[in-house]
Amino acid sequence: MEALPITSRLSIPADELEVSFARSGGPGGQNVNKVASKVLLRWSVRDSGALSDGQRHLLMQRLSARLVGDGELLIQSSTHREQARNLEDARERLAEIVRGALHQAKKRRATKPTRGSQRRRLETKRQRSQIKKDRRRTHE
Repeated sequence: MEALPITSRLSIPADELEVSFARSGGPGGQNVNKVASKVLLRWSVRDSGALSDGQRHLLMQRLSARLVGDGELLIQSSTHREQARNLEDARERLAEIVRGALHQAKKRRATKPTRGSQRRRLETKRQRSQIKKDRRRTHE
């Protein structure tokens, strides 16, 4: 197995990924009872040498609900009939989860509405007000 690329600057070394196989309840018919096609992929966030301290802290915080045991991220895949496809699926999902947790959202810069947009909003309000006013019964 080879290293798992996460971003252009970060990849998880293959020796940090622990893979085990089990019998799957997924697709496969009678073959399910004979072949261990389910993949369990474990990666220890806490002990990973690929992460900086800041990245480790961020992942431990953002993935706290998904971590099992002593800071391990566990991914299961049994969607395919073949063990190799389930392994590839588990690796892709691990990469997506880590990539998503490390993503920093851009800070929003506060802006004022333009003069034109303010004018259009007020004009629409005046028109709507006039429509409602025209619906009223006049008392004569």
